[in-house]
Amino acid sequence: MPITRRALLTSALYAGFAHNCQALAQAGEPFPVNEAEPRKVDYKFRRREMEFKTQEPLGTIVVDAKRCFLYHVTGGGMATRYGVAVGKSSKAWTGEAVIKRMAKWPVWVPAPYHLAEIPSLAKHINGMPGGPDNPMGARALYLYQGEVDTINRIHGSAKPTEIGRKKTAGCFGMLNVDIIHLYDRVEVGTRVVVVG
Repeated sequence: MPITRRALLTSALYAGFAHNCQALAQAGEPFPVNEAEPRKVDYKFRRREMEFKTQEPLGTIVVDAKRCFLYHVTGGGMATRYGVAVGKSSKAWTGEAVIKRMAKWPVWVPAPYHLAEIPSLAKHINGMPGGPDNPMGARALYLYQGEVDTINRIHGSAKPTEIGRKKTAGCFGMLNVDIIHLYDRVEVGTRVVVVG
């Protein structure tokens, strides 16, 4: 059977995709992460270094929930900006929190408001193991106010097409490649400021 140009191109694209996934898997990831994810979102929601005027100190995370951006303040008037999915209007929140826990490929447990809206999620009441289909994605940063868990997280997403939209139940969803990037640059105790 002759090799067509289409078959050759398809094979090359698949090989590139497999290489990208394999690269992150070889870097210690137990599940594949698609480095081409950013191409699935509008250009303005792709990660970039940029000028950012703020009074917040180096290391602070600022979430602009209205515009669906998360900024990690890197100092000198600069920040890394990421596109995020944010809470639907009725579930959006503003205020300050602190990262008190961090997890790689976290277990997801539906919150009471998830169960109220989608009762079938009760099958995960004891936790859905981490993995590519888990709603928390590759990483999670757990947000607390004092000793109280806000039940909101900054986490990866199994749905890249939600980035830049008000689609979540209150959490801040990021591309998996972006949450991995952010996770490696923050620590427990990092301050998070959410503005509306």
